[in-house]
Amino acid sequence: MKILPIIMASACLLVPIFAQETAPQPESKAPFMVSFADLKGFELPERKGMQFAVLSGDPKTGPYTQIRKVPARTDNPLHFHSSEIKNVIISGVWYTGADAASAKDFGPGSVVIMPADWVHVSGCRSGSDCVFYQEGKGKFDFKPAAGGSSSR
Repeated sequence: MKILPIIMASACLLVPIFAQETAPQPESKAPFMVSFADLKGFELPERKGMQFAVLSGDPKTGPYTQIRKVPARTDNPLHFHSSEIKNVIISGVWYTGADAASAKDFGPGSVVIMPADWVHVSGCRSGSDCVFYQEGKGKFDFKPAAGGSSSR
């Protein structure tokens, strides 16, 4: 009778092991890897001269990630976006603020998270183009605000 509990305990330990081997395994996901040189940039129709390369999602319809390239000496007048946007600066000096007087400069490695509907100015300082990683919680839009003139 002492052997029966040992057999039962062994069976309890082995069932989960066999269940893992026979249960369908989730598909392995390949990593997404692309060099900067291989990114295909597209110009934004609403912001001439600016380029983007989509990494995931679709900035025209919903959440997305992309690499953005903005020419040096670009000034975006007062505007806002419908969704929260996160920018991580890779190169160049990006500026942003509630107005031109309060705008701050952000160099490589800086993170700028802009809440939805925040009215601000932004742009790329002279010297070199700005490249940054951008993550949007919703579709990308550029809505000029009162008091700002569009420089499209």
